[in-house]
Amino acid sequence: MGIFVNKETQVIVQGITGRDGSFHTKKMLEYGTKVVGGVTPFKGGMNVEGVPVFNTMSEAVSRTGADTSIIYIPPAFAAGSIIEAAEAGVRNIVCITEGIPVADMMMAAHFVRTRGVRLFGPNCPGIITPGETKIGIMPGHIFKKGAVGVISRSGTLTYEVVHTLSAAGLGQSTVIGIGGDPVIGTKFTDCLEAFEKDPATEAVVLIGEIGGSDEEMAAAFIKEHFSKPVTVFIAGKTAPDGKRMGHAGAIIQGGKGTAESKISLFREAGAAVVDLPVDIAEAVKAFF
Repeated sequence: MGIFVNKETQVIVQGITGRDGSFHTKKMLEYGTKVVGGVTPFKGGMNVEGVPVFNTMSEAVSRTGADTSIIYIPPAFAAGSIIEAAEAGVRNIVCITEGIPVADMMMAAHFVRTRGVRLFGPNCPGIITPGETKIGIMPGHIFKKGAVGVISRSGTLTYEVVHTLSAAGLGQSTVIGIGGDPVIGTKFTDCLEAFEKDPATEAVVLIGEIGGSDEEMAAAFIKEHFSKPVTVFIAGKTAPDGKRMGHAGAIIQGGKGTAESKISLFREAGAAVVDLPVDIAEAVKAFF
């Protein structure tokens, strides 16, 4: 069944009539995702790929019974869309949008937490339980159903790693992009806790990067609370202090959040740490 989402998950697409929203709605439907509605203000009554469009999230949820939303909304309005989705009563929100102002996201993330809603992202590729549902922009054909859970801050590294896992015959239980912005909803530790309880997951791959402290918290969680084998790759080993590398959250400040410190903590926790993404599949194979 995977963690967080499965074949029964019903999805509303916020921004469904836009270029990205309509394109990825089609791709999600082709994968088998239950996209039951979309939202674009003042365009209610339309349909996209046979999916009905509503003016508001409250109307969409009340009419369809959806439990999850995915957001393809420009940065200036995305935080408001997160809040609107939480107010409408969904259980999960996936926010693809990159570049949301930090102050806006701090407000939205706090609101979501107070409502008990799970937020993936922003600036993430989404979440997929292979063979059941794909909610996001991930290329579905590279995924294969199996027993390896994957958590990543990077979309493109997720695709590279999953491709090598699938080619090596190592399918995935659920793959989660948590997002690369400074303020995100779901953390590594949240996913690890869920994977620990998931009988379908036998091993986990964690793809981290420089900046922030999420990886350090994940290492501490693995050491104290996680019983399954973990393989780790940390991106950004050559990044200079104070220089942002790729993601807005990938910046070393005051010597904190370095690749070296994160790698050291993961090794102390008993995780297998690899030097290159291409080495992950072989490292995971050693556990089976």
